[in-house]
Amino acid sequence: MSKNLIPTVSRSLLGLAAALVLAAGAHATPKIVKKVPPEFPAEAARQSISQGSVRAKMNIEPDGKVSGVEILEAEPRKVFDKAVTRALMDWKFEPSGQKETHEVKLVFKNED
Repeated sequence: MSKNLIPTVSRSLLGLAAALVLAAGAHATPKIVKKVPPEFPAEAARQSISQGSVRAKMNIEPDGKVSGVEILEAEPRKVFDKAVTRALMDWKFEPSGQKETHEVKLVFKNED
């Protein structure tokens, strides 16, 4: 299993996810060839939730496609999970020829 890759997602009320900042762990990590930032859920904004984070584990197939996402922890719970799962299922990695898992932590901030 590879170490954490930590993207940070910021979103203004008018725009989609505006920034991803990466910090790779010390172990070899699968090389990302396509990243899809999660959208800030409209329901969270309606509930005045302006920030949160989700740690998730992706199952990566030998061809580099993500075949599953498991939410490991989330704050607040159940608010950003669907957006994270949808986005991570669209990520693509460089094919390694073997199944892998990879953990990420996505941090949400809704900036006016």
